[in-house]
Amino acid sequence: MYALEFDKVSYTYPVYSSKNSASPGGFTLSDISFGIEAGMCVALTGSNGSGKTTLGKLAAGILKPCGGRILVSGKDIARLTLGQIGAMSGYLFQNPERQLFAPTVIEDLIFPQIIGGENEEKARASGREMLALLGLSELENRTVFRLSGGEKLRVALAGILIRKPHILILDEPTNGIDAENLTHLGDIMRELLLEGTAVLLITHNIDFADAYCDSRLSLEKGVLI
Repeated sequence: MYALEFDKVSYTYPVYSSKNSASPGGFTLSDISFGIEAGMCVALTGSNGSGKTTLGKLAAGILKPCGGRILVSGKDIARLTLGQIGAMSGYLFQNPERQLFAPTVIEDLIFPQIIGGENEEKARASGREMLALLGLSELENRTVFRLSGGEKLRVALAGILIRKPHILILDEPTNGIDAENLTHLGDIMRELLLEGTAVLLITHNIDFADAYCDSRLSLEKGVLI
């Protein structure tokens, strides 16, 4: 059983008329089929506008397919709530700033646990443990909006990993980060793969993909090649 499987998936963006009614006719992903096993990293490459981010959002349940099935740990996500999907998979946006909102790093990290009813002391302990794991302990009380690009990426990633997802979807995580943070990211990915996490890496960085991924797929104009 695959951790993440696309089975003949298609998706077409709606086109809105002047009367604000939607009809199909926008960009289309066609007949997408592939699978990622636990502990495996697959890179998804392709030119700008080829559909990579659309595919990532479909995998995360943010978008719903128009045809075919997407299975997460063998479960059809069409039958799951976004919360149930989010408990199994984590999605890192192209701009990690979109995922940071609390006043400090530690508060941002533990917010989902607190909302979920976890004891604050226990949540803070888990948050500090995750920050230490990613080499971010010194940022615990830093304002999230004063972080560097590489720090924002790792803090956003920490917020995903604290939920221990089975599947991690990374959308262009190598953009705008320096060589040191690129190495940090690679090290984190290797640890996750050893723990059995399945990773879908959406990237333009072919060298990084070839260094850390088991295989590479490519999208062109909505078609997997």
